[in-house]
Amino acid sequence: MKEYNVKLNGKTVFVTGAAGFIGANLSIRLLRDYADIKVVGIDNMNDYYDVRLKEWRLEQIEQVADGRFEFVRGDIADKPLIDSLFEKHGFAVVVNLAAQAGVRYSITNPDAYIQSNLIGFYNILEACRHFPVEHLVYASSSSVYGGNKKVPFSTEDKVDNPVSLYAATKKSNELMAHAYSKLYNIPSTGLRFFTVYGPAGRPDMFYFSATQRLLKGETSQIFNSGNCKRDFPSMDDIVEGVVRVMQGAPEKKNGEDGLPIPPYAVYNIGGGTPENLLDYISTLQEELVRAGVLPEDYDFEAHKQLVGMQPGDVPVTYADSAALERDFGFTPKISIREGLRAFAQWYRAFYQA
Repeated sequence: MKEYNVKLNGKTVFVTGAAGFIGANLSIRLLRDYADIKVVGIDNMNDYYDVRLKEWRLEQIEQVADGRFEFVRGDIADKPLIDSLFEKHGFAVVVNLAAQAGVRYSITNPDAYIQSNLIGFYNILEACRHFPVEHLVYASSSSVYGGNKKVPFSTEDKVDNPVSLYAATKKSNELMAHAYSKLYNIPSTGLRFFTVYGPAGRPDMFYFSATQRLLKGETSQIFNSGNCKRDFPSMDDIVEGVVRVMQGAPEKKNGEDGLPIPPYAVYNIGGGTPENLLDYISTLQEELVRAGVLPEDYDFEAHKQLVGMQPGDVPVTYADSAALERDFGFTPKISIREGLRAFAQWYRAFYQA
């Protein structure tokens, strides 16, 4: 286990993408667990998906904030804004979760990915250079593994063959962070997130979009005829991992040449067990019925269509998270059924109450 070298209490933390799925849950966790912490969040509140969800998440943050949360509606691609926030607040830790997400959307809307994932991340790095921080934690993605055949995916694997622009931008983030860590001694840790799910998640994720289609009586497409395996970490598990990583920045050291050895690390953060997509869907169906979102006699088979692989998709994603367990004691705790049950109950309360 690494020794924690970053204290969070009494510090100001910057969370980008604070109205997003992971950003909001992380902000809530930090504000609940650390009485003297201040969280500054930024989000551009774009309409990639239902803005009501983002507004609801912000309301949840405010309910636990007790005046310790400041929200900025803005874009990390706005360099003067980012610089001004760093200068004003003197952030100790930065967690960069703002990004244009989604693999398929990157095929039709590439500009959004360049603007947020590359230019926006560059602005964060530049600000960390000019206003030094104790630790920069940033979101990478399991998408960087592309079409790798070897599973589980390891951070030691070669990841030079992305199959989507989204994946390419996330690999670029890792390279940019490494360069800045080397040049300016900025402690940085990248987290390759796998398929995160849970209450108030992203509507473009399969479990969420499938629920909405089933409610409308529409057909739900299952790619690769269901012959896919995914590593599904629950949101609560993911947040636990992020909070631990925030407190353990890579150490600053000099090499034999007297120059800094990059204080840089990358970890997988996943659910630990690959789940067959068809089993995952069956569990989702059972929990939607249990929560009363769908009736007991719903004909799921009539609303299921098996289709081939889609551009940018890969058949198996599965994390080797041994390094995260070794260094931070991180082991996912929440089962697929438990996580999907929480989602189904939230869905009924949010949309059907």
